[in-house]
Amino acid sequence: MAVADAELLVEVTGAVATVVIHNPARRNAMTAAMWRQLPEVLDRLEADRAVRALVLTGADGTFCAGADLGDLDELLDAGDASIAVEAEERLAAFAKPTVAAIRGACVGGGCQLAVACDLRIAADDARFGVPPARLGLVYPAPTTRRLTRLVGPAAAKHLLFTAELVDAERALRIGLVDEVLPADGLAARVDEITAAVAARSQLTVAAAKEIIDGRADADRIAWWHGQVRASGEAREGVAAANERRPARFTWTPPLT
Repeated sequence: MAVADAELLVEVTGAVATVVIHNPARRNAMTAAMWRQLPEVLDRLEADRAVRALVLTGADGTFCAGADLGDLDELLDAGDASIAVEAEERLAAFAKPTVAAIRGACVGGGCQLAVACDLRIAADDARFGVPPARLGLVYPAPTTRRLTRLVGPAAAKHLLFTAELVDAERALRIGLVDEVLPADGLAARVDEITAAVAARSQLTVAAAKEIIDGRADADRIAWWHGQVRASGEAREGVAAANERRPARFTWTPPLT
């Protein structure tokens, strides 16, 4: 993908896709075009059967400083039906594991995207904030609920009421991120996590994500158990453990 002033850059290496938020002139703020681009990118990567995990990160040592305020009127007019919420919901519903690799500012719309990922791994220079109270805005209800489920009501209220920036260590304490490490170790740790995810049974991973996210009803859970019986994944896993070798898992989602 050619580099432009503001766009999402996509690279697929092996089983891992990396989506880079690229708008360095504005600290990687998300423009309206970028919000619209994200669901299209995710649709394409979800359909790519070789992709087993997705990393979302920002260019030049900054994750994302939020939504581009030049598009504010469009976002305000749409309310909870905005292109930003649509992009967030598509990211949250992405069928494969997602990891936000966070350096520098992760504020507003950037925090919105990070919270929609399954895991958040932060460098020790990361800073997090939810600033609608500085601007007189109402944070979207789906976004507010997702943040509250992640960090709890008290921490969500602190972030929303004060609009204060919190550092990576505080973000770790309140559950906003899963790990914090030195900036020069971030990429290696994200590679380690995504390599582990890619090597595991994709049946287990996909089922776990659906169930944890509350998207699997009783019929769907029974379907997943049927997939275990039909696929041979468990037999391969047990055999590999007994033979002290890496498992060779082969299950892929049925074509729809």
